[in-house]
Amino acid sequence: MIDILPAPLDAGELARAALTLDDAAPELVARLAAPPPGRRWTALATPDLDGVIFTSMSGNVGHVDLLAVDPGARRRGLGRALVGAAEEWLRAQGAEEARFAANPPCYAWPGIDVRYTPAHCLAESLGYERYHAAWNMTVDLSGDLSCDADLARLANEGITVRAAPAGERAEVVEFVRKQWHDSWAWEAEQAAGCHYAEREGEILGFASWGARPLWFGPMGTAEAARGLGVGRVLLRRCLADQAAAGLRSAQIGWVGPIHFYAKAVGARVERVFWLYRRRFKEES
Repeated sequence: MIDILPAPLDAGELARAALTLDDAAPELVARLAAPPPGRRWTALATPDLDGVIFTSMSGNVGHVDLLAVDPGARRRGLGRALVGAAEEWLRAQGAEEARFAANPPCYAWPGIDVRYTPAHCLAESLGYERYHAAWNMTVDLSGDLSCDADLARLANEGITVRAAPAGERAEVVEFVRKQWHDSWAWEAEQAAGCHYAEREGEILGFASWGARPLWFGPMGTAEAARGLGVGRVLLRRCLADQAAAGLRSAQIGWVGPIHFYAKAVGARVERVFWLYRRRFKEES
């Protein structure tokens, strides 16, 4: 039997060693360790800190947010033991279902990257079913991200695009909350950079980046302002910020409108994720 203990929250280097497709794994661990207030979550680890799991609740659904096992300690049942301990914690929290799927707004990935074969094998061996797919798009930031002509056109229509510095986003965050939901509002507030469009004091759209390492998003335009080209300008302003911060590429996370991003900035689908779930049986 493998003992599972509460995890120290400095498990970033373990995540870096285990999650070889994610250079920013330590930053993802730090993000998960600082969720929104009121979130029910825990982190568990093996005694030698060669395996760690982050898990959380959303309503009556439990989520495996991150699972990492040191490559040198694999094939010893550590991953299985960690998931079992996480499920035990989730049941105690009232979970009726567990998912290898993101728990917005504070998450690492939408699901399991299709290239992390051991994680898929583990999930399926434990009886989880694949129920959805999601994807990120990648943008090359070395190209021309200027949008002066578009900004001039919007200005002629009375629309101004501005940056919203950290600590000065209350109106933007409230706009996002009213137009969409609390998850996006929290991400916009936490983001490294944020831009918004307004006309006569009315906010029409927003875009943000850096709520998780290297990622762009979320972004949204009010329904009444769609078709004006606001989204394209906000997108390019954020990507230009990321390029100025020294990034050579950016990920557009959990993409819906593939065609929009492909046309606006030449983004391409690159990371694909499978989402898994398993219902807990009723206790007799």
